[in-house]
Formats: sequence, structure tokens, C-alpha cells
Amino acid sequence: MNITGMSEQWVSARIKQKGDSKCIPWKSLKDLILTHPDVRKRVDVFALSIYGLVVFPKAFGHVDEAVTDLFDWLDKRVTPIPAILAETFKSLSA
Repeated sequence: MNITGMSEQWVSARIKQKGDSKCIPWKSLKDLILTHPDVRKRVDVFALSIYGLVVFPKAFGHVDEAVTDLFDWLDKRVTPIPAILAETFKSLSA
């Protein structure tokens, strides 16, 4: 899981298993938004949080690993359409 350039240790220390997926708590992302020195990274993490909590909610108060992967793809200029469609079909079938 990659969260806008944060170290693997930072992510692994905060990741939680919720049901069948790995998620990161909103509180950890909120703390990152409030303390990160780079304004662009803060905006990216805030957008990630909005998508994870509102657009693709999986577990209450947590952002799913799939959403963080989507943002990682966007940063690398890879099209997110297949991921969005897969997540939509997955949520509709649940």
C-alpha cells in the first residue's frame, strides 16, 4: 500500500484488517494532513480520504487499500477506469 510517498514502515504501523480487506484509519490520515510539511501531499491525502470515506466506503472510518492503490496509479498517470469499474461492480454485488 502506498500513501502519497509515505514510508512502508509508516503504512504498516497504521494499517488494520477490516473484514476481508486492509484499511487505514481516518484518524491516521487526518493526523498526516495536519502535520505533513508539503502542502501538495496534504491535499493529496485529503482527496484520498474523501474518496475513501465518501465515494468508496468499505469500513466506517477507514480508507480501503484499493483506494490508496487508485491514487498511486493516478500519480503514475495510469488510467483508473478499470479499477473504478471493478470496485463499482464489487460493491453492487455485495
